[in-house]
Amino acid sequence: MTSSAAIRAEARPMAGRWLQLGLGVLCMVAAANIQYAWTLFVPEIQKTFGWDRAAIQVAFTIFVVVQTWLTPIEGYFIDKYGPSKVLMFGGLMTGLAWIVNSYATSLSGFYLGAIVGGIGVGCVYATCINNALKWFPDRRGLAVGLTAGGYGAGSALTILPIAKMIDAGSYAQAFFTFGLIQGAVIILAAIFVRGPAGGEVKFSSHVLQSRRDYTLKEALNTKVFWVMLLMFTCTVTGGLMAVAQLGVIAQDLGVKNFQVNLYFFAMAALPFALMLDRIMNGVSRPLFGWVSDKIGREKTMFIAFAMEGIGIVALGYFGSNPWAFVILSGIVFLAWGEVYSLFSATAADTFGSKHIGKIYGVLYCAKGLAALFVPVGNLLMQATGTWSTVLYTVAIMDLTAAALAITALRPMLKAHHARNGVMNPVSTGH
Repeated sequence: MTSSAAIRAEARPMAGRWLQLGLGVLCMVAAANIQYAWTLFVPEIQKTFGWDRAAIQVAFTIFVVVQTWLTPIEGYFIDKYGPSKVLMFGGLMTGLAWIVNSYATSLSGFYLGAIVGGIGVGCVYATCINNALKWFPDRRGLAVGLTAGGYGAGSALTILPIAKMIDAGSYAQAFFTFGLIQGAVIILAAIFVRGPAGGEVKFSSHVLQSRRDYTLKEALNTKVFWVMLLMFTCTVTGGLMAVAQLGVIAQDLGVKNFQVNLYFFAMAALPFALMLDRIMNGVSRPLFGWVSDKIGREKTMFIAFAMEGIGIVALGYFGSNPWAFVILSGIVFLAWGEVYSLFSATAADTFGSKHIGKIYGVLYCAKGLAALFVPVGNLLMQATGTWSTVLYTVAIMDLTAAALAITALRPMLKAHHARNGVMNPVSTGH
């Protein structure tokens, strides 16, 4: 093969994988609202039906539990039937979920919508993350960061139109309209999604990566897997609490309707914070993923988790100030969003990519465990009369995970790779 022909052959898969990454990001953007826009609907649902707030938030918990705990099964179907079919089914269920919510007149109706939405978003999320990990072993942190960033920042595009439609007096119409749009986008994109063929990808020369593909059973038999699961659960709890409760916290702190004036435009504190949070949440995933490709996953985890813990403490202390509420909530989301890029990339580096759909699927169940604490947050607030108790509790969990990243995870990963004969790229001159 001539030099020019070799370059063209290399360029085709390289260009093709960026197209696949773009399709994955698009699907994640379309699926994001089911989780991140939910907080806008809770006060309206409560006003319409008069149900207890904690009972309504059970729907959010159901959604997260279904989305996360079915991920290992979805990983199995991705490996068996390919990403396109699983993603198409996910788009159908994602759209249907909000249509169900638009007609719901009972708590059980919203719980049903949460189940449907959990299945749909779970299929979309698992497929897109799985595809990014397989297409980009040489840039895993960045690739999964961009993909997860689509999920974190996607709702920033639609927060304002959804809020305006709700304010116009029709939260049900907002559910129905955006449900149709989101489902259609995912189904259309799914037609063009595929996994990599042999020879289309290459390993990183800068990050320790296993050349052995662990099965799910083998991964579960390692200590490093369970340390990652514990850290994942600790860190994701605080972020989920903020996602589900931010609107409620703003209302209870008295800053929800305060007009934040930036001279060139003014906006109420809550929608402004939500828009900023989505942007910061989305930026953090590729940013910290890229950083982890450069300085290592464990060091990046320590920096981000410590930042989140400190930010949550500050939010509890200064949150009654509207400006502080907006800025500190943005910091919390900046430091929280990266968990989805760091843990997925670390899992693929540690256990290989052949069975990563199932392995990361089990690891991702940490989000389902964390979701169980969301209703507890309401109960704890009602018992103590302040959100500070809740926020300080999850801050301790974040700071614990930050310490574990350096004191436990880092030495365990070095020993794990040494047993598999993987040499440190730094020591080999890369």
